[in-house]
Amino acid sequence: MRCHAPKLSEGVRLLLAYCLAHGRRQFVDVAANFPAECKYVLETLGGVWYNDELARKGKWSGQERLRFHQEHSEPLMKALKAWMEGQLAEHRTEPNSGLGKAIQYMLRHWEPLTLFLREAGAPLDNNLVERALKKAILHRKNSLFYKTMNGAAVGDLFMSLIHTCELNGANPFDYLTELQRHAEELKRQPSEWMPWNYRDTLARMALSAAA
Repeated sequence: MRCHAPKLSEGVRLLLAYCLAHGRRQFVDVAANFPAECKYVLETLGGVWYNDELARKGKWSGQERLRFHQEHSEPLMKALKAWMEGQLAEHRTEPNSGLGKAIQYMLRHWEPLTLFLREAGAPLDNNLVERALKKAILHRKNSLFYKTMNGAAVGDLFMSLIHTCELNGANPFDYLTELQRHAEELKRQPSEWMPWNYRDTLARMALSAAA
């Protein structure tokens, strides 16, 4: 895979991170043929994702998350790397086997796969982006049934709104319904009716009505 780096301004660094979920998936694909080995890898990586989930639920800062990963996830990753290197160096795993190829992928891209251990805020994976791309692909397929360009443009708008709602934990149907119910308020203050703050706006309106 090639990385075409853009021209950067002075003082700007380019950080390359690979998707750890992609590396994990390669072991999932061969788990039936190498159950014991893949169980070790998957359980080890599972511990790393568990640590990341703790950081997410705790709403820790980037630096707090980084320190936590360095303390709890880095030993797991170091042990995993040593194990994988031993599998190949001691000929316990055939390099051309499915397990061998999965191990070699991880070792070959180890630095970008473990950026989360060195940079605050670096993600473990790009699953969020992949899910967004799947929505775009689904919308492209559904767009075949639009009769006019204007209909397609409206469809684009609603698809964007729906996905933004999901990213902000809002029910898309409820959100769009409230926009219809409060069309006049929406015209006057559109910034108060975004997927991430419309529930606060509704709460304030309810308090004002009850006062």
